[in-house]
Amino acid sequence: MTDFQASARQAEAAMRAVFEETPLQRNDHLSERYEAEIYLKREDLTPVRSYKLRGAFNAMRKHLAAHPEATQFVCASAGNHAQGVAFMCRHFGVKGVVFMPVTTPQQKILKTQTFGGDAISIRLIGDYFDDTLAAAQAYCADTQGYFLSPFDDADVIEGQASVGVEIERAMGDLPDYIIMPVGGGGLSAGVCGYIGDRGKIILVEPKGGASLLAALKAGAPVRLPHVDTFADGAAVAQIGSKPFERLSAISPSQLKTVSEDRLCTTMLEFLNVEGIVLEPAGALSVDALKDIAGEIRGKTVVCVTTGGNFDFERLPEVKERALRSSGLKKYFILRLPQRPGALRDFLDSLGPDDDIARFEYLKKSARNFGSVLIGIETKATENFERLFSQLDEGGFEYRDITDDKVLAEFLI
Repeated sequence: MTDFQASARQAEAAMRAVFEETPLQRNDHLSERYEAEIYLKREDLTPVRSYKLRGAFNAMRKHLAAHPEATQFVCASAGNHAQGVAFMCRHFGVKGVVFMPVTTPQQKILKTQTFGGDAISIRLIGDYFDDTLAAAQAYCADTQGYFLSPFDDADVIEGQASVGVEIERAMGDLPDYIIMPVGGGGLSAGVCGYIGDRGKIILVEPKGGASLLAALKAGAPVRLPHVDTFADGAAVAQIGSKPFERLSAISPSQLKTVSEDRLCTTMLEFLNVEGIVLEPAGALSVDALKDIAGEIRGKTVVCVTTGGNFDFERLPEVKERALRSSGLKKYFILRLPQRPGALRDFLDSLGPDDDIARFEYLKKSARNFGSVLIGIETKATENFERLFSQLDEGGFEYRDITDDKVLAEFLI
């Protein structure tokens, strides 16, 4: 047994005084679909509904053991890390200062305050996370507080490794595959460090925040010029340097990227079929099964569902992106002749399962033709082939902008 494995087991044992081991559940629905034994490691069922509790506990535990006089911890986070730190500040009876961007949803602010109670104070600073992080670090320097990194910290990594400890103990052995998301790299570095070469690990990144992939290509952590923040629990501009030390030997075959739109289909499926609420990052490991279906047939697989802190105000966006990813909703710009009966001709092109979800004139003063933004939902992808064939036969001019990111951002 390595020193890291022994430390991870000690950290996991110490956690039992604070919260229960999260369940490892066989999922019949996924097992049947993929002809494999699929289990879910339900990190969405911790007291703060994410695994971030583990790293915060271990880092604070070890720092207080070495510095019993410490009284204040500081973090910068707009989500799960903030809630984990808040929970642990209350547990250890120390003060915490949580820095959050001004744009943080009120729901996340209230949850963080609820977990921390009188033990924490929240400071809203900066429109962007980088500004918030700089303010938190400057505050630490001025007040001699201890900064708790969400992932770039050896003790945090060690704490997150407890997920691997629990999986091994619950199964009596290691599964053939462990699948988990990677953002800043704390969880993946911890579990990879604990498992070593004793099992196969698949890491999953959101396509719009593939910081590990970029680091592997460059040979060192690099900063992404742009990040899609939809999967905010894993959308990190630059992977941590300490996690990358453990992840730099990952084979490209072990790293998958999934689109944010496709991820939404998995979130909706789990909500509707299983009654399980997963945040976008929490659904990454399950969504990745689609890409390795042939590889895992007949194998034992554990998917780590890392969090369930989902704001239901985002549900319309999730549904929208899922429909577009599934090919059941499209947007296009139609050049509609400005003559009596033109609109009726277009409507006659629609099939019985085609529903107009959006209809908006973009140029109302046109004399001969008017541009119309149209959104169509249907029940089968092949219906669009029939619709576009009908439009072509009718002499309509149109442009499909469903996958045009620039136009979609401004018009949809």
